[in-house]
Amino acid sequence: MAPRVLIADQLSPAAVKIFESRGVQADVITGLTKDQLLEIIDQYDGLAVRSATKADKDVIAKAKNLKVIGRAGIGVDNVDIPAATAAGVVVMNTPFGNSITTAEHAIAMMFALARQLPAADLSTQAGKWEKNRFMGIELYSKTLGLIGCGNIGGIVADRANGLKMKVIAYDPFLSPERAVEIGVEKVELDELLARAEVITLHTPLTDKTRNILSAENLAKTRKGVFIINCARGGLVDEAALRAGLDSGHIGGAAFDVFVEEPAKSNVLFGHPNFIATPHLGASTAEAQENVALQVAEQMADYLLTGAVSNALNSPSVSADEAPKLKPFIALAEKLGAFAGQMVDSGLKSIEIAYVGEVSKLNVKPLSAAALAGVLRPMLAEINMVSAPSIAKERGITVSESRQELSPVYDSVMRITVTSASGERAFAGTVVGGIPRVVEVKGMDLDAPFAPAMLYVNNLDKPGFIGAVGALLADAGINIATFNLGRTSAGGDAICLVGVDHAPSDALLQAVKALPHVKEARALVF
Repeated sequence: MAPRVLIADQLSPAAVKIFESRGVQADVITGLTKDQLLEIIDQYDGLAVRSATKADKDVIAKAKNLKVIGRAGIGVDNVDIPAATAAGVVVMNTPFGNSITTAEHAIAMMFALARQLPAADLSTQAGKWEKNRFMGIELYSKTLGLIGCGNIGGIVADRANGLKMKVIAYDPFLSPERAVEIGVEKVELDELLARAEVITLHTPLTDKTRNILSAENLAKTRKGVFIINCARGGLVDEAALRAGLDSGHIGGAAFDVFVEEPAKSNVLFGHPNFIATPHLGASTAEAQENVALQVAEQMADYLLTGAVSNALNSPSVSADEAPKLKPFIALAEKLGAFAGQMVDSGLKSIEIAYVGEVSKLNVKPLSAAALAGVLRPMLAEINMVSAPSIAKERGITVSESRQELSPVYDSVMRITVTSASGERAFAGTVVGGIPRVVEVKGMDLDAPFAPAMLYVNNLDKPGFIGAVGALLADAGINIATFNLGRTSAGGDAICLVGVDHAPSDALLQAVKALPHVKEARALVF
């Protein structure tokens, strides 16, 4: 019996043709209420959506035959990925189909600001002919600052170079070699803020990028700077930006995305130097055709052959390999996330070593899982399939090695990351099916991963453990696990503490202020 796919949102008719040509039955039923969707979803092997249909836990629980959800686009806020994973449903997206369209929209917004096009249009059509009122600026020779220089940022850089602009970029994952290749100057954030005459954002929304243009950072910008956001709402403090527009420090801003959408009202609305569009970044006929074709191809491949492309919750693994690889995939993701949260900028290379029995397995999905773990703290929407290509695009060198003999554990996985600040190595193993950390900074320890952890690097001096414990107790945070490692008595030491609640910024600063502490970080797994 042919697989059945429900197309629940508007997709290009070309998607239906692809499904049918591959022998997959595709039913187009859009505008369903949740109750209507619940009534029919158990009839389908696949669900294709854009952003309107919500594949929440109730829908997934009812979808007893569902094998794959395909999102025509990049964002998957409308899909409950944990529920899908628990049910064995693969969730796919199409992360690259909107790139050119979104980049062109950012360029269009830049021109609209530079020449005051919306206000000039309204004035002219009102019969005012206010030629002297709308004095614009040339973009030629201006300095464009890119916050985020991945796929979309790179396309914007290419177009801006064509306009003969000077392009600088802040991106912790952009290598110096890649920067030269695409014609940008790699800088730190403070330098970009001080130099850029136009700033555009092209980064996902993560804990590290939320309000990256905060009130404090907006105050560091040049007077008269233009701010353009066609990436994600929440990257800019909207209230602080409004204050900057009101004071005249910010020359103008153009947003396609907002913290709350649909944006029926917003603190930025109504300012004469602000331009808004209703999340149109991906809204071109070409982009919608691209993502529709991609999602249809991906879903058909999976349903007919088991091939997985752009899956956010599943690596490419055969049925025979899955039981053996499952605990090591979990280890790779968590160890990679550990490494990624310890790197602040200038990631150059990632080395993944497999020692012992694990070296005899199919390590490709393990490396992809590790790579996604390393990159995810800065690139939230990355997945195990897209991670290798994104690393290559950003000039990050990735290497693997295998060694069959392991001196201590049956299997060890080691991730070494090299960044602008040096080299860090992290090793882990699987004990009883549970991932564990066994080495950090060359120091042995044996620690299970916890959802929230505190990492501290310090000198091994008496009283340290008690001091950390007292701070956590004062903050009302219970300790679940406490593991130590050191080079020698009185030498370099680390502690890895599993806690019931994530430490606050204030608590983290208090830990950093303790005597002999070199570094402290809050980790999430």
